[in-house]
Amino acid sequence: MSQDQDVAAWQTARFSRLLLTGAAGGVGKQLRARLASFAEVVRVADLASAMAAVDPAAPHEEALGCDLADRAAVDAMVAGCEAIIHLGGVSVERPFEEILEANIKGVFHIYEAARRHGVKRVIFASSNHVTGFYGQDERIDARDMKRPDGYYGLSKSYGEDMAQFYFDRYGVETVSIRIGSIFPEATNRRMLASWMSMDDFEQLLRRSLFIPDVGHTIVYGMSANAKTWWDNRYAAHLGYAPKDSSEIFRAKVEAQPMPAPDDPVLTLQGGAFTTAGPFDPLAD
Repeated sequence: MSQDQDVAAWQTARFSRLLLTGAAGGVGKQLRARLASFAEVVRVADLASAMAAVDPAAPHEEALGCDLADRAAVDAMVAGCEAIIHLGGVSVERPFEEILEANIKGVFHIYEAARRHGVKRVIFASSNHVTGFYGQDERIDARDMKRPDGYYGLSKSYGEDMAQFYFDRYGVETVSIRIGSIFPEATNRRMLASWMSMDDFEQLLRRSLFIPDVGHTIVYGMSANAKTWWDNRYAAHLGYAPKDSSEIFRAKVEAQPMPAPDDPVLTLQGGAFTTAGPFDPLAD
């Protein structure tokens, strides 16, 4: 097969059944329609209460409720799927007890189910908060030491370690995407560096799902912003080439009042996550 034929093959490849967790979340809701070209059937899942509040299943979708902390339910959710996009879990800084159930137990249940059912590719929604305590004056890559900025960042660091373990022991391949900020537009100065468009996210997902031989790859998810803190040299084999840029939002963002010089939104890559908490349930 020529290189051109190989490129065409992954661009047009489809799964029989693809699982999307976190389908009722902000990113998941935007992503659902885009995944129609990725698989004949997309199984969309989230907590039952969350799924009840979103649009009903489209013709190419199967919808179900699932608590990631319930091992048997996760196992049933994964059965019959060829690949997983795992967006599910708590997506903001919260008390450890909340993070534990969805983000730590949940990611273990996802990988155990993948092992049991022969799933060979997982896309793990990691986060830039795995390295949030680096300064905004530093440029880092996937091999630099992790510096989580909270319980949420710790849970994503754990998920990356889980992904590496399941590849080394069981051959389950993963692309861990350290997502920056997926929003319709960059709304503050930090996001000028961390912003990622949905079009670029869709491109990165397709490459992450269908490019062969990814092992466990860590890639930062950001658009082609004028300034960023992240270097994707160790994910070059994915061929990710973002098309969008936060520059179109710069004038609007820079018209906002300037935060204090020592505000973490200006000094640390994790921004406000670096100061969230502590959460002390015994203090009430």
